[in-house]
Amino acid sequence: MAAALRGCAPGTAHLIATGALTNVAALMSAEPGLAAHLGGLCLMGGALGGGFTDAPLAGTNDVHDGHVGPSRSGNITMHAEFNILVDPEAASQIFSNAVLAAKTTVVPLDLSHQVLATDQVRQLLLHGTQADRTGPGKTQLRVMLVELLYFFAKTYADVFDITAGPPLHDPIAVAAALIGTPDEIQFSEWDASKSQPPPHQERFRVSIITDGTFEEAMRGDKQTGKMVATEVPAGQQGVRIPRSLDVADFWRVIEECIERADAANSALSK
Repeated sequence: MAAALRGCAPGTAHLIATGALTNVAALMSAEPGLAAHLGGLCLMGGALGGGFTDAPLAGTNDVHDGHVGPSRSGNITMHAEFNILVDPEAASQIFSNAVLAAKTTVVPLDLSHQVLATDQVRQLLLHGTQADRTGPGKTQLRVMLVELLYFFAKTYADVFDITAGPPLHDPIAVAAALIGTPDEIQFSEWDASKSQPPPHQERFRVSIITDGTFEEAMRGDKQTGKMVATEVPAGQQGVRIPRSLDVADFWRVIEECIERADAANSALSK
């Protein structure tokens, strides 16, 4: 990863993290100068709750640590999302680095739980844009992807009461890397019903609670891994945390990617 970043001109590389931030934090600690090579750091992780968006974050059957209902924001504990909880110190290191924070876009559960693989979406991914949507699926790749979505659909229905379809998380962090490019998917950085007027590009100071152990957090004794975001004054640098995105356009791009993968697989089999 270090070699790849060093090979990119300053301010051009985009680093996408869809798990714990351990390796990113270790890299930036060992070679802090590499932060200058980044044009952006997009990460999937964390959860804010508190009405940051209207996305469902907790279901009535969610009893990981004995807490249920709207007061819960995390998916692994009441307060924490998994990717942040497994290494909260690494996440804290990223967000406390002013250079990195100004280049960071966070995709929390508050955003990813808006992007649901509904039945209509699953049919699109299974059959593509072709009119005939009978049969098992257009390609083996599509069948495999949709089978995975059906598996997660049951999990999210049982645990979070999200019955319209499972949310898709990690690809949104990839989509966020397209912000500002000709292929951009529209992300909203201000919400008329939730943000402070006048309309502006919101930026946040983000901190992570690191007090406590994983075991204490899982027992509900500590808020380890909880993400706290405070908006900074308009115009100041900070972390980008979008409140919504163009979901229909996102799925259109996903379908285009699968179509290209189908074509590549077909070419390899000839």
